[in-house]
Amino acid sequence: MCGFVGCFDLNSGSAPIAEGLKEELRAQVLEMSKKIRHRGPDWSGVYTGNNAILSHERLSIVDPLSGKQPLVSDDEKIILAANGEIYNHKEIRAKLADSYKFRTGSDCEVIIPLYKKYRESGDFTKMIEELSGIFAFALYDSENDTYLIARDEIGVIPLYQGWDKAGRYYVASELKALEGDCQTIEEFPNGSYLYSGKQSHAELVSASNDETPKQVRGDGVYLKPIRWYKRNWESFDAVKNAPKATDDKGEVINPSVIEKVRNGLESAVKAQLMSDVPYGVLLSGGLDSSIIAAITQKYSKKRVETDSKEAAWWPQLHSFAVGLEGSPDLIAAQKAADYIGTVHHEVHFTIQEALDALPDVIYHIETYDITTVRASTPMYLLARVIKSMGIKMVLSGEGSDELFGGYLYFHKAPNAQEFHEELVRKMSKLHLYDCLRANKSLMAWGVEGRVPFLDKDFIDIAMGLNPSDKMNIKLPDGKQRMEKWILRKAFEDLLPESIAWRQKEQFSDGVGYNWIDTLKKMTEEKVSDAEFARRENRFPVNPPKTKEEYYYREIYSRLFPSDSAARCVPHEAGVACSTAKALEWDAAWKNMDEPSGRAIAGVHDKAY
Repeated sequence: MCGFVGCFDLNSGSAPIAEGLKEELRAQVLEMSKKIRHRGPDWSGVYTGNNAILSHERLSIVDPLSGKQPLVSDDEKIILAANGEIYNHKEIRAKLADSYKFRTGSDCEVIIPLYKKYRESGDFTKMIEELSGIFAFALYDSENDTYLIARDEIGVIPLYQGWDKAGRYYVASELKALEGDCQTIEEFPNGSYLYSGKQSHAELVSASNDETPKQVRGDGVYLKPIRWYKRNWESFDAVKNAPKATDDKGEVINPSVIEKVRNGLESAVKAQLMSDVPYGVLLSGGLDSSIIAAITQKYSKKRVETDSKEAAWWPQLHSFAVGLEGSPDLIAAQKAADYIGTVHHEVHFTIQEALDALPDVIYHIETYDITTVRASTPMYLLARVIKSMGIKMVLSGEGSDELFGGYLYFHKAPNAQEFHEELVRKMSKLHLYDCLRANKSLMAWGVEGRVPFLDKDFIDIAMGLNPSDKMNIKLPDGKQRMEKWILRKAFEDLLPESIAWRQKEQFSDGVGYNWIDTLKKMTEEKVSDAEFARRENRFPVNPPKTKEEYYYREIYSRLFPSDSAARCVPHEAGVACSTAKALEWDAAWKNMDEPSGRAIAGVHDKAY
């Protein structure tokens, strides 16, 4: 995990940037890159070419000694700045070893020979599909004066794009690197790539798109990112007749479906243990993090990179939980850790410590979304402690609720189609919420977060399940089946019963109910009725819907004053982390806008 900034001057056509201007741009890019050095405190590197400048800030997880970036190809004509991890890099290396001479042990270097392999055909969808991992990268082909920008399928790794007043194109790992230098800033779409070469069919895609294109090639051809990640499970018709694990009464009739879930997730966790530095697990005591911790414990004694021939960096697996003293998560996390056998660490924070951290949290996560701010603050505080103990990578349970319908509002889904289509919507928005929180809260302190539930292959398994196996169906005794039943069933033998069947508790709730209650009370007092009444004048872009959001927006606007920055933040009504569409499921939600799980009356044990 790292951070990078790229500057590309296509408006100059084939003529190199003038030397004087090149030096100015290089200095500017270096200053932009410094703003994200927290993402890569281990090394800094810069490349300056004819029409491209790439600056990289490195957090070394794989090949700490020789894998510094930007990476340069064996013929020194291709330059790569990448952020993330390629988990199947060894398999790719083996396939390409005869045609390319690798210069480092970096997992990201495989992107270069893959580009060479597919450059002539321009089939970059096929190229990127070969990668299994979490990534965003900028590749510059100096021989052809072209670039390729790409981002992973879900958007686990952040990436932004911008344009300065001269029309130069920039990409950066965080928005803050572009703010102040770019006139327009947008999030680079997840699951997409942008290629500037003539072999690209980008101009055909752009021609059929009614949106105003933002990027223009030197010969006047408009370019837009192309979606490389497409799956048939996005359609309900593709999954409605999938094999069912249970019958209409909830009785197991096909255990192989449950076994497939288990085997798929275990494979994802094992693949993501690739590391040349000490790692740990986040353990909130909820189902998802507890499963990841339990599976990790199975493989943690040996290093997966050496086929279990070498002992792990730390002979014992360390787990971390955060919360107010006596919070639900801390109590449950200790139970899970005792059962799994991790060396467990409780991190307590006070309300005042969390309130004091809010400006720093908002600066790092680059959003004023209520749900994300609430949950990011304790995670940000936890990450600092993790880093202080010498751990540079942690595995966590993000993504499970979106794959299996874990949020409590899913109890109100009217039918299997609505349930599945809401999952698809939630998956499409992960990059705006949970992925953003997990990545930026941890990377604020140079800690990499990995998310096995969002492994590309496991996503296909989970989203390809028959939706009825995930739904909270009525059982013969009249009760409703617990959320994420199939996932609980698959791993119930690895966890204590009280954890395997613990009700879903959203992270911002589980760290201690008093945290959210204090935020709502404090912001109600800090933002006057008069200020809130004028919110549309104060913030014409995405006017705040509540006083709590207004308070966060004030902080955000001081840090990121441009309208472009404001538009990068999601802004839709919801209840308990739902999308706006799901508000139609319950008439009582019509006028609600509360992300806490306690908003779901009749489902959450401690509902409002």
